Amino acid sequence: MSIRYTKNPVPSSPEELSSYLQSELDRISAVIGNLADGHIDVSNVAPEKPRDGDIRYADGTNWNPGHGKALYYYDGVDAHWHKLNFAHS
Repeated sequence: MSIRYTKNPVPSSPEELSSYLQSELDRISAVIGNLADGHIDVSNVAPEKPRDGDIRYADGTNWNPGHGKALYYYDGVDAHWHKLNFAHS
């Protein structure tokens, strides 16, 4: 499951509202769980309007901000994606 949530259309029948709400709450719960677990979806295109501090996991093939498949953050000051480097012990 992705970390993105887009609501489904609201049913027109009042009888279907209860099951619709339960389904939507289950989907929202799954997305929040993925975020809480630290999941980041792999992106194969750069965001159209990146914001300072955005973090993306670039696939390194269709979208390669410079260092292949890796986590990157966007620095709005220099308008550039920077690879997140992690020290290994």
